[in-house]
Amino acid sequence: MAIPSHSKYIVIGAGIHGLSTAWKLAERLAEKGDAVGGKITVLDKSGIAAGASGIACGVVRNNYYQPAMRKLMAHSVDVWESDPESFKYNPVGYMQISPEVMHKDVASIYEQQKAIGYESVFIEGEKDCTKYMRGIFDDWQAKGITSVLHEKKGGYAFNKDSIKGLERKANANGVNVHKGVKVTGFKRGSNSNAITGVITDKGTINCDQVVIGAGPWVRDFWNMLELPKTTEIKSKDGKMHEVEMWKYWFLQEGILGVDSDYLKTNDGKQPPVIHVDTDAPLYSDKNGELLTDQLWGIYYKPDIEGLGVQGGTSPYIVQKHFDEVNVDPYGIESAEYQTTDKFADMWTSALAHIQKRFVGKSNLYRKGPSGGLGCLTPDSFPIFDRFFENVYMIADANHGYKMIGVGHLVAQEILGQESNLLKPFRFNRYAKGELHPTSNSPFPWS
Repeated sequence: MAIPSHSKYIVIGAGIHGLSTAWKLAERLAEKGDAVGGKITVLDKSGIAAGASGIACGVVRNNYYQPAMRKLMAHSVDVWESDPESFKYNPVGYMQISPEVMHKDVASIYEQQKAIGYESVFIEGEKDCTKYMRGIFDDWQAKGITSVLHEKKGGYAFNKDSIKGLERKANANGVNVHKGVKVTGFKRGSNSNAITGVITDKGTINCDQVVIGAGPWVRDFWNMLELPKTTEIKSKDGKMHEVEMWKYWFLQEGILGVDSDYLKTNDGKQPPVIHVDTDAPLYSDKNGELLTDQLWGIYYKPDIEGLGVQGGTSPYIVQKHFDEVNVDPYGIESAEYQTTDKFADMWTSALAHIQKRFVGKSNLYRKGPSGGLGCLTPDSFPIFDRFFENVYMIADANHGYKMIGVGHLVAQEILGQESNLLKPFRFNRYAKGELHPTSNSPFPWS
């Protein structure tokens, strides 16, 4: 299908954000009595789920220390639950399991989950935590755990299948998705900063509105729009500090090649997603050497492709200026960004530390279809905002996959109704010093 010469709305990126925005925008237009056909065009240089959305771990959770993130995730969980079959969503729940240094933070999350009506159970004290976890897994043996936050909602989804579900919903509502079309620039109006057209390798499409939901490629579009490479952040003492706009993190994930039932609970059910942070010393399951005596964390769940147990640990910063980072080829296709033997030893040893069933299983580790790069904002939280009058930027800072509900809210804002859930994520929060609070988690986005 040839690209159109004009489309009122152009959405760049056929991942979780782009397709969910297109779908909900089409629905909203139809509700207003507008004919959708030909008005909404989605462009992707590769295809649907070709980036982070296609290889993300697929976890859906509410567990955030930041009130604004927690409210946004509660909204997104509602969207996941609205059609679990289409989204290939598994509502098995999510568990944040933590040491004393994180106890206060997690207790705060629990209290605020109660305040917004998000169902969870909070267990405190090492003895009670161990008892609770052994009620789920009789081989539980993690040490130094003093709090367990068990979210009854949330879970995980099958990545590519859920994005295909979004594409079907978008197509059914009159959205045209064009794959293999690379955006190379933008055309501007003569009397304003507004974008009047999107330039591609297949020609130019004139437009009224642009939505950019390009995941780790957000840097490229930011540069095309000639937006600043640094920003100023106002600190608590009122001083301004200039920082780089972006930083890339490498996401470390892998698979333990066991059978699909290996992680089942005591009663034979599929387990919740497990996230453990602890400051207990971690020793190698291979040779008994001390790997770390600092705070560490991992997450794991059944693998979405039936290959075993899938998960990862905290990412690390790519030590390059963001303009020098090669995002392509993406994920496991990149020779530059591959998990190492050190990661494999750490993650499999952590599994053995947590559950007895994993002891002596490190030889079953394999690289899996996950990982990749995340492009993070200065404070590691999303930017949802309008630029140049008619460009809406979804810079998700690698929280993206679980945020399926953002598209609904962005569509709402494009049509003139401001979302209270998105307001805390405006770009001007840096200059105003209205930053999100930070937790004691070893993960940059928790």
